[in-house]
Amino acid sequence: MIELAFPWALLLLPAPWLVWRFLPPHRDRQRALRVPFFRLLTEAAGVEARHGAAILTRTWLQRIAAVLVWVLLVLALARPERLGEPIVTETAARDVILAIDISGSMDERDYAAPDGTRTQRLDAVKQVVDEFIAARDGDRVALIVFGSKAFVQAPFTADLATVQALLEGTEVGMAGPHTVIGDAIGLAIRTFEGSEIEQRLLILLSDGADTGSRMSPVNAAEIAAREEIEIFTIGVGNPDGTGENRVDRAALEEIARRSGGQSFFAGDAAALAAVYARIDEMVPRAVEVQSFRPRNSLAWPLLALAALIGLGATLVLHLRSLRRAAS
Repeated sequence: MIELAFPWALLLLPAPWLVWRFLPPHRDRQRALRVPFFRLLTEAAGVEARHGAAILTRTWLQRIAAVLVWVLLVLALARPERLGEPIVTETAARDVILAIDISGSMDERDYAAPDGTRTQRLDAVKQVVDEFIAARDGDRVALIVFGSKAFVQAPFTADLATVQALLEGTEVGMAGPHTVIGDAIGLAIRTFEGSEIEQRLLILLSDGADTGSRMSPVNAAEIAAREEIEIFTIGVGNPDGTGENRVDRAALEEIARRSGGQSFFAGDAAALAAVYARIDEMVPRAVEVQSFRPRNSLAWPLLALAALIGLGATLVLHLRSLRRAAS
């Protein structure tokens, strides 16, 4: 498909005819030979002396070449372009951070697998989160792990396979034995500072209570709310435990409420998979679809053809002039 990027240029096509039709002809003064007895000559010839003009005539070749060159120049000015097939690109419309608790209590083997066996909490989390990441095609995902300290395991990226590989390589205790939920939220807030995307989602998973964060989880959640970061919390620990081994469901619920998100609890692998599936339904992947068609300019062939016609016509007229001079 071919279209003109500047079709208004076609209004210039009749310009030469309008100039020829309505403007006075160009006059050019030429030096003449002074003849002392010019008046005697005119009287002898019986004519009256007056101003004169010589009108130059054009050959058919000049006329045709001029018309073709002008039409080609105007068409080139109109910028004809050949449109290619539409190209559709999808870019992330939301950034998602997955914050995973890898404190010492995540080593407990109290999570019921679908086959009835007991498995490590972190292994069950890895399996479910891995499937959740695989369904995030179109989102940018970052991974934060936390124990006694919080670390960015994977910065924002659309390379989901890399995030999955880094998650798979995570082990219990890598970040220390304790749980700093508030610091994990604070690190997520700083990570979101480099994001230019408006939709921001933090999914925080923990199996214990906050111990030793420099900022309380609730205060961190309030700051996240001001930054328009929505937090979904998931508790996977034992609510009947004691000390650091007891999941603080009330704190997780308050974090979610302060930030405008929701809180969930999963007591086994099936419940955890259902929680992530529920989150996926509530906040499905968001992408911005952009479509464009590549444009290839066709102006240069028109200009090249106009130049060839002009040069060809000039060469033919020059050869004719030389032939007449030689004869």
